[in-house]
Amino acid sequence: MAPLGRRWIASWSKRWFDILVVSVLLIVLAPVMLLCAMAVLLGSGFPILFRQKRVGQYGRLFWIVKFRTMRSAPGAEVTATGDPRVNRVGRVLRRFKLDELPQLWNVLVGEMSLVGPRPELPSYVALHRRMYARILDLRPGVTDWASVAYRDEEDILLAHEREPRFYDVVLLPRKLALARLYRRRQSLWLDVRLIGATACVAAGLRRLGSWVAGAGVVYRARDSLSTGPGSRRRPNH
Repeated sequence: MAPLGRRWIASWSKRWFDILVVSVLLIVLAPVMLLCAMAVLLGSGFPILFRQKRVGQYGRLFWIVKFRTMRSAPGAEVTATGDPRVNRVGRVLRRFKLDELPQLWNVLVGEMSLVGPRPELPSYVALHRRMYARILDLRPGVTDWASVAYRDEEDILLAHEREPRFYDVVLLPRKLALARLYRRRQSLWLDVRLIGATACVAAGLRRLGSWVAGAGVVYRARDSLSTGPGSRRRPNH
């Protein structure tokens, strides 16, 4: 079979896998999502959902949906630990990744996939246009290797708070390197592993999550933050 035919079959297999799994998850997690919505409403009122334009497959813009975890106020586009805009309920939702659950709807309607490069703001895509050109044929995902490797991203950003461009110069290029690796190795089995790894990480089982995702890939990605350009070594406490 020609490579184009294989890619078409792989793409449709992945799409039907997404639809099947998301349909089940929306039913199973409906009570959890209802509780999250009530917590947001009681904690900080309306709106319950946060919508933001992100860059999707082939560069098309779409509205990503999350549970609202922050109050509206000026600030950085990326959020570090301790950001005063994050409310009390939001801290809990973000800790367990529950704020991401509404993105199951984005997956169901075909704007996202369960696994794929995380969608970014148009401004960041414009900064790394050449790097994004290699992965924009993929649907963006709810989770990916970077979500597991940099599961404590907000803590990482806090540690580099004096480096205003740390995210777009250091961290984002490493995320994109993992996205390119996923593109080369993608399979339904890898998707299953990354979904399982994400569940482990959300439950606090970080070492198990790293092992399920592929410890070699995860630890090399972590180490690159200490050894790559623009980074600084921090003591191992």
